[in-house]
Amino acid sequence: MNLRELVSALNDFASPALAESWDNVGLLVEPSPPHTVNTLFLTNDLTEEVMEEAVQKKADLVLSYHPPIFTPLKRVTWKTWKERLVVRALENRIGIYSPHTAYDAIPHGVNNWLTKGLGPCTSVPLHPSTAPSSPAEGTHHVEFCADAEQLDAVLSRIKDIPEISCLTTLPARVEGEEQTRVSLNCSQKALLEVVALLSQNSLLYHKTEILLLQKPLLPHTGMGRLCTLREPVSLSAIIEHVKGHLQLPHVRVAVGAGRTLESPVKKAALCAGSGSSVLKGTEADLYLTGEMSHHDVLDAVANGISVILCEHSNTERGFLSELRDALAVHLQNKINIIVSEKDRDPLQVA
Repeated sequence: MNLRELVSALNDFASPALAESWDNVGLLVEPSPPHTVNTLFLTNDLTEEVMEEAVQKKADLVLSYHPPIFTPLKRVTWKTWKERLVVRALENRIGIYSPHTAYDAIPHGVNNWLTKGLGPCTSVPLHPSTAPSSPAEGTHHVEFCADAEQLDAVLSRIKDIPEISCLTTLPARVEGEEQTRVSLNCSQKALLEVVALLSQNSLLYHKTEILLLQKPLLPHTGMGRLCTLREPVSLSAIIEHVKGHLQLPHVRVAVGAGRTLESPVKKAALCAGSGSSVLKGTEADLYLTGEMSHHDVLDAVANGISVILCEHSNTERGFLSELRDALAVHLQNKINIIVSEKDRDPLQVA
């Protein structure tokens, strides 16, 4: 497949618009076009060892769940390992694409895969995603009526305000008088200027309606998951389920205040990777994530919530084999898709 065609298909699989605003997702390194992709190489982390594997296996595009370029690079030299990744990629005509939190949000993504470690359950996002393109523009909708004497002057000044969109005018009859109804969409910043302008004329201001444009929530899409188990299960049994699902010999456990390893778990909140900010404040019997700060664990335990920590990438990496199969179907088996054998969590139990 042509690289740009493949990137478009990957974006259809998980829209980059679903990623968190702080994230860096999409095509990060692009070899000079045209670039054909015969082999897509999947990894959780793109380290130098993994890049060497990608070169040896003649990959044309690396899909790295974590973005190897996150903070801006001021230069591309051989000095630091992340700069060397870019150099190696371009020298070997390998593109780099990262989906990261877009894969956390989608219904068929990392967090849904992680729920399988709990056993039979139903789940909903902890922080639902909103439709990225609805409404198309603006955060607020403003309508007001003006007579012929006011209209031209008001419209002239409104058109000078940045971040105004969907400006329309329609004839209207107000209290028996012929007037013009003006409608527009605007940003929060522009709204302040629009209101300041209209408030200079009390007749205009009192005829003004302002609506907050709410974007609809996307079903089954968003950050984290709140899971309700089909039947209550003891914490010790959940620990064994999680270890089996993630293929780990050990996990770290903090038992909530007033609970024991045999206490039943009915509701579990989870978040792949680093879960503190997503899980914080959620009422549940259990938090399952890769890593949390010491003080956030203490807060959870004090509130009677047990915590299972598996190390950051251990809660993500196992998804890659499921992703390989899903992408094969999505891409109609047009390219070879392989999963890294060198990719691993940097932390070990010694």
